[in-house]
Amino acid sequence: MARLNVPDGPGGEAAMIWTLRPQLGAMVERMIRGAYQQSILPPDERELARMRIAQINDCRACSGFRAPSVLDAGVSAELYDNVAGYASYPGYTARQRLAIEFAERFATDHASMDDVFFGRLQEAFSDAEILDLTLCVAVFLGLGRSLTVLGVDQSCAIDL
Repeated sequence: MARLNVPDGPGGEAAMIWTLRPQLGAMVERMIRGAYQQSILPPDERELARMRIAQINDCRACSGFRAPSVLDAGVSAELYDNVAGYASYPGYTARQRLAIEFAERFATDHASMDDVFFGRLQEAFSDAEILDLTLCVAVFLGLGRSLTVLGVDQSCAIDL
């Protein structure tokens, strides 16, 4: 249950909380849509990073959310099953593992993202993709923590 008095409406608390500050809600919607509709990353890599952030944030809304547009892109339910054990799971590609590791470090130990780590990233991703991943992870981390702090724990019904 949300810690704020959230109006009832379509999409539940995770969507309606932004109606408390519609001027900022529009910004949140642009951030989310940017991460989903303007990202140059393959949906599977972006989703794996998002899921690792959801796990770290302990965000139930984010953990349970599967955007129809991501499912339409062919991201399978099984892709999400081994995110926490990504380092030893053989079913992920090198890029997928790096996307998860990037998200984890970004959220838990950003100071560990040294030149050696960026060298590994640049072997697999273009600079534009690294910037894209950085911004997507920032959106996922910030919004996921916001929902968790505010006690919003249901999935959002927005199709992204």
